[in-house]
Amino acid sequence: MIDQAPTADPFIEHRRLLFATAYRMLGTVTDAEDVLQDTWLKWHATDQSTVQHPKSYLVRTVTNLSLNRLTSARATRETYVGPWLPEPLLTTPNIAEETELADTVSTAMLVVLETLSPVERAVFVLREVFGYTHAEIADTLDKPEATVRQIAHRARAHVQSRRPRFDTDTGERAHVTEQFMSACAGGDLNALMDLLAPDVTSWSDGGGVVTAARRPLHGPDHVARWILGVLAKPTVAGVELTPAHINGELGALASIGGNPVAAFTYDLVDGRIQNLRFQVNPHKLKGLYLDPGTVG
Repeated sequence: MIDQAPTADPFIEHRRLLFATAYRMLGTVTDAEDVLQDTWLKWHATDQSTVQHPKSYLVRTVTNLSLNRLTSARATRETYVGPWLPEPLLTTPNIAEETELADTVSTAMLVVLETLSPVERAVFVLREVFGYTHAEIADTLDKPEATVRQIAHRARAHVQSRRPRFDTDTGERAHVTEQFMSACAGGDLNALMDLLAPDVTSWSDGGGVVTAARRPLHGPDHVARWILGVLAKPTVAGVELTPAHINGELGALASIGGNPVAAFTYDLVDGRIQNLRFQVNPHKLKGLYLDPGTVG
């Protein structure tokens, strides 16, 4: 990893912003860290005395490296085993109080961003999340400003049409999370079904590495029975569920021997769980070990 000792290096100064940009662009902690490593190498191979605006230079570099990686990643995801979900990331509890900021890093939003083209995603992230002007984005992507405006309008409309509706009451979310964990721990099918919306859908990302449903599951009975069936397997004996702020929202971590083995996030609608997302691919849990607060 990059040495982060105190320094006047602009890269270190803006590292939080750079990671936040790459993570929202890519949806994976591992790829975001790789992009930052490549950006650091490019930055220190550059004659920095010729760079008038280091922050803009670094954001431009991260964005374009992320675009290259995202374009190649799309082909890989087409052959991915089962549903592909973003890599979960622990965040500080206070990010959930900033509704707009939390929404841009939520699992639900990252899933929606996956439906954009790489360029649309870059424009959306820079414009809607970080507030860059169309002119600044045009300079970053080396595209005409008029083109960027069109892309921004199209991407915004696309996201708004697919953005899921959810409740933002943190107290209610904490209560539902506690009830969910209690029902799972007690193997209480009826209690678990009562927490699920009639049109609930569940996605689980095992990537073919661990056992997971390879298709979305629908309906309270089907989803609840699958969850309790998984928890009853000998391979997850001793699993502990604890509440955790994941991608700006209160969800739950499943751990065995203190090591995270799964992350659970959900959308709360009218007091019930509508969309559940389980990340159980062990190769995609690195963000559960990072210092919360990495994402801005």
